Amino acid sequence: MGKTIAEKIFDAHRVDEPFPDTHVLKLDRVFCHEITTPIAITDLMARGMDRVFDPTKIKAVIDHVTPAKDSKTAEQGKILRDWARRHDIKDFFDIGKNGVCHAIFPEKGFVRPGFTIIMGDSHTCTHGAFGAFAAGIGTTDLEVGILKGVCAFHFPKTIKIVLKGELKPGVYAKDLILFIIKELTVNGATNMVIEFTGPVVDAMSMESRMTLCNMAIEAGGTSGICYPDMTTVDYLWKFIKDEFATKEDALKEYSKWVSDADADYERICEYDVSKLEPMVTVGYKPDQVKTVREMAGTKVDQIYIGSCTNGRIEDLRIAASILKGKTISDAVRAIVSPATPAIYSMALKEGLIEIFQDAGFCVTNPTCGACLGMSNGVLAKGEVCASTTNRNFNGRMGKGGMVHLMSPATAAATAIAGTITNSDLYQA
Repeated sequence: MGKTIAEKIFDAHRVDEPFPDTHVLKLDRVFCHEITTPIAITDLMARGMDRVFDPTKIKAVIDHVTPAKDSKTAEQGKILRDWARRHDIKDFFDIGKNGVCHAIFPEKGFVRPGFTIIMGDSHTCTHGAFGAFAAGIGTTDLEVGILKGVCAFHFPKTIKIVLKGELKPGVYAKDLILFIIKELTVNGATNMVIEFTGPVVDAMSMESRMTLCNMAIEAGGTSGICYPDMTTVDYLWKFIKDEFATKEDALKEYSKWVSDADADYERICEYDVSKLEPMVTVGYKPDQVKTVREMAGTKVDQIYIGSCTNGRIEDLRIAASILKGKTISDAVRAIVSPATPAIYSMALKEGLIEIFQDAGFCVTNPTCGACLGMSNGVLAKGEVCASTTNRNFNGRMGKGGMVHLMSPATAAATAIAGTITNSDLYQA
């Protein structure tokens, strides 16, 4: 019997199996940010275990509230900052150099096919787009990861999603993952890996694959994962070019992190998505999804474009192409947050920032703040946001607020209309 990519990664990283179905894996990366890691740091200090297993394998960033908005968030940043300096963690991204964690860490080349990665953040599953096993974990597991460089998991069952056909113009990875979550439900992949495969995924950019994997957790998945291919190699090439003579050599090495044809799956779901329409969430769960057409005319108060789901340059280009030469409705306010300084710089050089500003958008620094209702775009009670983020839980972006998740294209069109609107009305 063949093996899935997740099973191959487990086999290559297993260092112990202390109990039945408890697999202790060696970690290639431990990612950290200032909201969840300071709790682990403080506890390790209190236990007299203020150590790190390998400072070169730990990457840290201040991204959720940046710059700090009050004394509490300033203290969280200080704990992480002091810890990084104390342990000589070189890859620490402080204010001015920082970006949204699940955007800046791949951008810096820290993610590779076959890696094991943990972080105290549920959307760590994003990094599976590179053919890695990446999972969000709790404080205790994070402490062990920081201290010992290992983490325990149950053996992964896998759901294979096969996406066939060709996406219509105006339909993007965000629409696709919303459709998949609707099909699986929020509990449909609990404690499983979601494997995204098929011609549609093969044709995707790394940015789009990261959008798919980012929201695997919203169907309950431990990790989302894509097969590494030449698109993966091209994205990583500037970081790996000294390791391989040619891109073909890199692809050959990374191809071992692909599931076998006879691998065993918990479920295999095949979808022809040729007729898929732009999608949007409607309630307070990410599987409550309708087409934009069905939701057309729904009033909103705020539009938000950004986050670890849709704040990359590809997303900004799509939104700007719709907004160019237009202005947002007087009935709404709109915010865009490029996910990293490099993305911000690219958007500036390409004239995208000017397009957003001319349209009436507020352009902010890279931050997660609005997505989890902490800063830079918090909603008031009763307000509604059209958002490219990943969660629409009750109060997610502000107590009493409603969030409709959608693609950057739909968000841009909605900003112009002032109500939920299909982007095909504004595309050239």
